[in-house]
Amino acid sequence: MDLAVAASVFGLVALAELPDKTMIASIVMGSRGRPLAVFCGATTAFAGHCALAVVAGRFLTLIPHRTLEIVVTSAFGLGALYLLAVPERREEERGRREGERAPSSPSPGWRVAAEAFGVIALGEFGDLTQLLLVNLAARDRSPVSVFVGGLLALVMTAALAAFGGRALVRVLPLGTIRRLGGVALLGFCAYGVYTLVA
Repeated sequence: MDLAVAASVFGLVALAELPDKTMIASIVMGSRGRPLAVFCGATTAFAGHCALAVVAGRFLTLIPHRTLEIVVTSAFGLGALYLLAVPERREEERGRREGERAPSSPSPGWRVAAEAFGVIALGEFGDLTQLLLVNLAARDRSPVSVFVGGLLALVMTAALAAFGGRALVRVLPLGTIRRLGGVALLGFCAYGVYTLVA
């Protein structure tokens, strides 16, 4: 395992996931009680998404290198555009709606975990962070490092959301986190363009 790759994946995925709708959904579910169950359900869903993304990324390595570089650079550019252009208020509302779909009455822990798993599994499918992991797995050719870095970032965001999400957004607004993530992805896109033309 390459620790440098895992660390860079961790940073990128954390910046992309913190302002995401699934984090907001986890905040809503965790604030209604049983944050440990929400954390367990979300983490299980994130593990499945990371595994799927890494497998998909490995398939991308089968295409010619130059084409792969264009795909990865384009994905970074689109991700940056999404984070910088989509209004934070819209993402917050989507996350709130997803989190509120789960019943608000007290439920057993396993049921809360299952609901959190379902919300995150559906909400993350084809989401920015999953596509980012696909591209990182293809680019870095270190699937274990990408999986570990991505999963640790997603587990951290699930814990922040379930156990302390409301306090976090008071200290650091999601719009600021979103812009930081967009700038980081824009930097990777610029570097990709530079390597393509150099």
